[in-house]
Amino acid sequence: MGLFDKILGEFVDVIEWTDSSADTMVYRFERYGNEIKYGAMLTVRESQVAILVNEGRIADVYQPGLYKLETNNMPVMTTLESWPHGFNSPFKAEVYFFNMRRFTDLKWGTKNPVMLRDKEFGPIRLRAFGTYAVRIKDPEVFSKEIVGTNGHFNTSDISDQLRNLITSRFSTIIGEANIPVLDLAGNYDDLSKFVSERITPEFLEYGLEVGNLLIENISLPEEVEQALDKRTSMGVIGNLNDYTRYQAAEAMTEAASNPWGGGAAAAGMGMGMGMGMANEMSRTYAQAGTNQATPPPLPQEPPIYVAINGEKTGPFDLATVKQKIQNGEIGRETLIWQEPMSEWQAAEKVEKFAALFPLMPPPIPN
Repeated sequence: MGLFDKILGEFVDVIEWTDSSADTMVYRFERYGNEIKYGAMLTVRESQVAILVNEGRIADVYQPGLYKLETNNMPVMTTLESWPHGFNSPFKAEVYFFNMRRFTDLKWGTKNPVMLRDKEFGPIRLRAFGTYAVRIKDPEVFSKEIVGTNGHFNTSDISDQLRNLITSRFSTIIGEANIPVLDLAGNYDDLSKFVSERITPEFLEYGLEVGNLLIENISLPEEVEQALDKRTSMGVIGNLNDYTRYQAAEAMTEAASNPWGGGAAAAGMGMGMGMGMANEMSRTYAQAGTNQATPPPLPQEPPIYVAINGEKTGPFDLATVKQKIQNGEIGRETLIWQEPMSEWQAAEKVEKFAALFPLMPPPIPN
């Protein structure tokens, strides 16, 4: 402080603290050289406690009220300094104001997942987070154990230590509780109560009181949650065969409502879905008639390919090829291929197709 502060300190005889912050727990009243005028007025507001510190030792403690700092209001200080009767000189001391209100909405959470063994899922990892409130229970203990000579002490100065303490006790309690993972959500209140009871004695060692500790969420790793969602989805779907048939029917309905929107690709897809649906219906009917004798499937004729204008067309079935021969689209010299032929051959040279052409008279002898 400068000379102006020293001069101002000689005239100011009111010691008070008006807290404008939301997180200040302890504030040291600043006075040049820690000199306080004898007879100065000390104002301690509601939710505050003031402590007079002399040469590093706690002297007098003041509850809310208005005090005139004289020998009768400073019994411990007077004894320590051996002040004579009628003492009126300035004295050196530090005044610390303690904010006794409740500090709410402080956060806690697990930095790393907690390893547990679940009866249903086996080894798992859990994360948890929540909120809690804290207030100064014993200013003298808090000053000795935590604050020390810190002239401006905030909740952030101790929140890390408190969070680690809560997290450690939570991990122990949830491990001992042996609650299935799927039932944890229904036990948040009980777990919060157990954690509060476990950490209360340890908070009191710091001169603090914990309150309204809440567990907001306990979660599994993202990969496990995705697997659990899939498992839940399968349970909702129920019979997979029924669900597959339903999806195929919906796709066919949508394709039918927009026949030109997808062009050839949509038509091909719709045909494929139709064939899949037909196959599925065939299997359904086959399952429905399991009590009756089912004949084996008919042998399938290999597809037939036809070279027209130098390009491969097909595949065609035998009935289609017969129709094309009758219509004249396929002639005797038209090249045809079908498994297991090794190369393309004229239609009239393939036995099964030669019979389809009308008989021709033999050549006239010379």
